[in-house]
Amino acid sequence: MADSRVASRYVKSLLGLAIEQNALEQVHTDMQLIDRLCHANHDLLVMLRSPIIKHDKKRQILELIFKGKISPLSLSIIDILTQKNREPLLPAIAAEFGNAYNEYKGIQKAVVTTTIAIDENLKKEIEAIVKKLSNKKQVELTTKIDANLIGGFILNVGDRQIDASIKNKLKSLKVKFNENPYVKEF
Repeated sequence: MADSRVASRYVKSLLGLAIEQNALEQVHTDMQLIDRLCHANHDLLVMLRSPIIKHDKKRQILELIFKGKISPLSLSIIDILTQKNREPLLPAIAAEFGNAYNEYKGIQKAVVTTTIAIDENLKKEIEAIVKKLSNKKQVELTTKIDANLIGGFILNVGDRQIDASIKNKLKSLKVKFNENPYVKEF
């Protein structure tokens, strides 16, 4: 919990600097690269969290990995983290930066799960619903397919979920049938 608060402070500072230096898009791309790399490479995460590996060595490794691939501003945040012995926070900072970027730009992420692939017209209708629910200007919609839903859809917008699937309706109906008001329970 304390790590997430510290990471969010670094993210706020990095976001402010990126806006100030007109490098927001580049830093966002860099943080996405770092986030993907941290999720794809377990050894990198272990190295960042290891108390045995010295901070100077971690700094050298991170510099070898990212130099020439990310902007000087993103490289400087890595440098600051290693100087302050906070390099284990790098994955959290990279992930949290995406959320801060979306908040700043007014982008709402949403996930819709259906039984079949949806066409562009339906996708636009769902995006309009998400815009209305979230009061955001832009929507980043991810589609998933789950044949177990039988029909309908599940829409996740932030911490809200709209479950209009046949599977959910059948489950609800089953619960209602099990609640028989005419049979007295002892």
